[in-house]
Amino acid sequence: MSAVTTSALTEQEQSLIAWIETQARERGNAVIAVAADDQGAGYCFTACAWALHNVPEAVVIGLPDHMAPVLLDAYVDRSANGEIFEVGKRYDDFFDGAPVIFERVAKGHYPEYFGSAFLVYPDGDFPALQMIVATPDGHFPWHADAPEGFAAWQPVLTESGDPESWTPGVDGP
Repeated sequence: MSAVTTSALTEQEQSLIAWIETQARERGNAVIAVAADDQGAGYCFTACAWALHNVPEAVVIGLPDHMAPVLLDAYVDRSANGEIFEVGKRYDDFFDGAPVIFERVAKGHYPEYFGSAFLVYPDGDFPALQMIVATPDGHFPWHADAPEGFAAWQPVLTESGDPESWTPGVDGP
């Protein structure tokens, strides 16, 4: 990972990039948490997965605070060890009883959902995946029988807001 030029950064940004770099060295990636607010659900994302492991950065939205970092760490660890995750494929082995699926994140969502990652990638040139977690009964946000408000709580970060890398019910859940 190359060092970031810090001369134009604020003291707070310099502190954050130092924390990200320390986390990356110690843990293999940094997981940054953003709390829920009146605008939407909380979310967590990785920083340095691409720089250190050539693995797309990842984001997960709407999970309880203690679950999101565990999920992201498992994704980075497994990916760094050679596992390739396919968009549109259901994975049942991240959480017991709650399937996960991956979707590509549209670049237009990067500033909002990967803001601090721009300290690592100032030009925003990194791939990113969203890990979308189903309800325990297997409903994803786009399912008609998903709980009310679930799609707003866990939005799909594509241009359309719907899965775009696969067709639900045809070649994906």
